[in-house]
Amino acid sequence: MRHGDVSYVDADGRPVDPESVMLTATGRKQVAAAREMLSEIPLDRILCSGLPRTQETASIMATNRGIEIENDERLREIRGGRLSQVSPENREAAFVYGLETAGNAGAAFAGGEEFQVFGDRIISAFEEKLFEDGWQRMLLVAHDVVNRMILSHICGAGLSGLATFEQDMACINVIDVDIIEGQLERTLIKALNVTAYNTSKSGMYQTSFEQVFKTLFDY
Repeated sequence: MRHGDVSYVDADGRPVDPESVMLTATGRKQVAAAREMLSEIPLDRILCSGLPRTQETASIMATNRGIEIENDERLREIRGGRLSQVSPENREAAFVYGLETAGNAGAAFAGGEEFQVFGDRIISAFEEKLFEDGWQRMLLVAHDVVNRMILSHICGAGLSGLATFEQDMACINVIDVDIIEGQLERTLIKALNVTAYNTSKSGMYQTSFEQVFKTLFDY
């Protein structure tokens, strides 16, 4: 699942460090709805990226389960460049539509991390967790592009498919994996971008990137 709603600006509309943001009140309600939706699903592990917004989301999801939350920093969100390094006329293209060029050789997200480097670290971490013993059902609390990368990898689209997989705040995805004698035989996407707090997606017409961009530049 993705973490719940956060705000990337302070009360005065100034951008804040995305590494440190916590959930908003809305975000906590979104995650509580997700927790209720999964309340009858037994979980063996809960894993997150270690950033505060995924830790807080994971803590809410772990309520009354008695599971220790695991952190893996390799599952952190893709890193964009500094806003000051992207000219105003190019910011929308870089931040809102940047995933559309992810499959191009040497492409980077908004002047930051290269998509290929990002994809390699995410899939390496994800597949490592798949092959670890001792679990049947794992909850991974991660980020927008992290989840897109996993979903796109599973369906064989790779980096070129990132722009296709929308991930709303606190959304749930369900992936079924068959591992037989140490070999990954098949993966199935059984649910995608399910928002427990708004299952019909009523009024949710903007992409997650459009919402963040509007907050940053039209505050």
